[in-house]
Amino acid sequence: MVRFDQAQDALQDTFDKLVDYSRDHQGIVLGGTAVAVVGSLLLFGSSRKQKYKPGTRELGGGSIERAHIKREYDDYSKAYGKGEGEGILDRTKTTELVNTFYNLVTDIYEWGWGQSFHFSPLLPGKTPAASEAAHESRLAALLRLKPGLSCLDVGCGVGGPMRTIASTSGAKVTGVTINDYQVERAGYHNQKLGVESLCKAVEGNFLSMPFPEATFDGAYAIEATCHADKLQDAYAEVFRVLKPGSYFASYEWVSTEKYDPNNRDHVRIIDEINYGNGLPEMRTYKEAEKAGKDCGFELVLSYDVATASPVCGPWYGRLAKIPISFNRAVVNLMSAIRLCPAGVKDVHDMLINVATSLCAGGETGIFTPMHLLVFYKPEANGKDH
Repeated sequence: MVRFDQAQDALQDTFDKLVDYSRDHQGIVLGGTAVAVVGSLLLFGSSRKQKYKPGTRELGGGSIERAHIKREYDDYSKAYGKGEGEGILDRTKTTELVNTFYNLVTDIYEWGWGQSFHFSPLLPGKTPAASEAAHESRLAALLRLKPGLSCLDVGCGVGGPMRTIASTSGAKVTGVTINDYQVERAGYHNQKLGVESLCKAVEGNFLSMPFPEATFDGAYAIEATCHADKLQDAYAEVFRVLKPGSYFASYEWVSTEKYDPNNRDHVRIIDEINYGNGLPEMRTYKEAEKAGKDCGFELVLSYDVATASPVCGPWYGRLAKIPISFNRAVVNLMSAIRLCPAGVKDVHDMLINVATSLCAGGETGIFTPMHLLVFYKPEANGKDH
């Protein structure tokens, strides 16, 4: 039995390596060898062991039973209005929809993007991975993190940024995510990478977090609070759990000053971004600034990282280079021969379509996923920061 499982894993690893290599080389390899491997996988079945990232045949729906993925995707899709600017029809279900969204997309995100579910400007002469780490580490510096301090990651996903920020600063980082499957994946990665002493993820709603008042020495959110039905509610909860005299930094998804609500193409692009990313609506950076101030925060810094440096590559550059046709072919093949459950293809198609919309938002300049806001929670004695 052990040898059988080892044979399964070896076949899976071979196929995944072929997929990764072909993706990197524009699909020039995935031919007869892959067909042979897929045929073997059909005979042997799936071991479904937890791995560093999900294998192609292991793409699923997080905590959703594999037989129910299609139904959950259909329900998610129906929750959004079809008219211009409608968004989620019943905003009271926003939290539930966001949890469903991340059940549906987490495996695909890890498979096709990585452990950090966010964008980054490309630094000159640096790889996307190095640029990603720099984008995350900027927050550790802004929050003045150091050994002995505790920090909150608001909407931590599977913990990619948490591990970078904890490792570079020496501070302990606790991440909160509404999705139990992401907690499981984050715990696996933390253990695998040996960072459990500094990092942990807990399940919770960032609109009502399971922490006492004044718990953390700093907090950050990376493209996460955009999922809140009301942004001020999310910021108010961060304000509650922060110690006085501490900072909160957030990369926010917002429309820019170039967005024209009377331009139908602009409206369509934003609607598509909202639907394909589980957002209730798109805010402006001014609305985000006001949400923080109305909670009691002092605004320290506000600017769009996407346009701050004239020498960096666009944040959507990596997204634009994804071999969409190849990825789609792989998922379509795995779905056709039923190695992926029904519904995974629909989710993948949704993400492929929204990639085009995100690039359009970046190219037109009407949208940014990284408007940086830094807030300060005043001390009771009014001491200046």
